[in-house]
Amino acid sequence: MFSTAQKSMSDLKTQEIIGNIRKIREFRNYTQDYLAAKLNISQNAYSKIELGYSSVTLSRLIHIAEILEISLGELVNFSGEDVSFIKLTEKAS
Repeated sequence: MFSTAQKSMSDLKTQEIIGNIRKIREFRNYTQDYLAAKLNISQNAYSKIELGYSSVTLSRLIHIAEILEISLGELVNFSGEDVSFIKLTEKAS
């Protein structure tokens, strides 16, 4: 069982990852509809992921990272400063 402090840290990291998904999706100019279609779910279901209303399985998180063209590790540890890294990677392609 998680203590309150551990649960709060877990919740914060989850919110950070969800925010990273949104930031990278927007950077790539992908719509929620596009990601939802790639994930074979409705736009409403995808929206609930970004809002933190529904849990994301590891499998789904890996699939999202693949769609966003970023590694799972980069997605989990992404920060605003990493946007330049994504731009460089995109230009090199």
